[in-house]
Amino acid sequence: MRPKVSVIGAGNVGATVAQLTVMQGLADVVLYDIVEGMPQGKALDLYEATPLWGVDVAVTGTNDIKDIGDSHLVVITAGAARKPGMSRDDLFQTNARVVGSVSKSIKELCPEAIVIVVTNPMDVMAQLCWMVTGFSPERVMGMGGVLDSARFRSFVAEALGVSVQDTEALVLGGHGDQMVPMPRFTTVRGVPITELLPEDRIDALIERTRYGGAEIVSLLKTGSAYYAPAAATVQMMRAILRDEKRLLPAAAYLDGQYGIRGLFIGVPVVLGRTGVERVVELPLTEEERTYLERSVSAVSSLVEKLDSLM
Repeated sequence: MRPKVSVIGAGNVGATVAQLTVMQGLADVVLYDIVEGMPQGKALDLYEATPLWGVDVAVTGTNDIKDIGDSHLVVITAGAARKPGMSRDDLFQTNARVVGSVSKSIKELCPEAIVIVVTNPMDVMAQLCWMVTGFSPERVMGMGGVLDSARFRSFVAEALGVSVQDTEALVLGGHGDQMVPMPRFTTVRGVPITELLPEDRIDALIERTRYGGAEIVSLLKTGSAYYAPAAATVQMMRAILRDEKRLLPAAAYLDGQYGIRGLFIGVPVVLGRTGVERVVELPLTEEERTYLERSVSAVSSLVEKLDSLM
């Protein structure tokens, strides 16, 4: 029997997640949204493409949240998107209401599911989902680290004139302006970029990575990024559904690792069939730890506000 994936929110990110999932034949897909007709139309369009992609999966669009029942994996993309001049944190109250409501439904309808949260502010929304569902923390995570690392990889490849396939990158911390790209662990075929680029060039790449989402928002003017966020999400989904044991950065619950307790923060993790199977703790320099603490503080200040919404 094929696994069942439900995507909450049929906007640009959700629909693209559904598309990539179907194209790869990863699972049967349920696409849910409150807008009548939209998820049904997009699901039908995707299903009609399955002969061309050579995949046999079911694709269902619905306005009835009950249709997500018994999902193996749920992706939450629902919520307001950023507009020019907005930070991810500006979306906090609006999206907290949406994610809180959706999480209640997930708890009731698919109590064994693994949940990937995409909605911003991502780390805090993952925390909220975990609090509402009561799931074991290994089964709830945020997508941001894979996306941020992909952005860093693409910028590094462009700067060095090398293939993106030869670059690897690591970004720690919250998915926001205080994220912590890690040059020591960012490599081209195993060679750290600290050996390939001058410090000022690396600093510029780090800055562009931190504001990579805002750069896209400023260009689009009426929306935010969705191709790369969706691709990042599906990489995580594939690692889980196929039990690939991939080492990927994700917003995971920390219980003492990196000196952090009780928060969802971006760190390297091993993803497999049960979700976050292991948090990988790396030795940090004093400077790296300082940057990580700043990022943690920014996430923690928003998490404290969740109590008023519960």
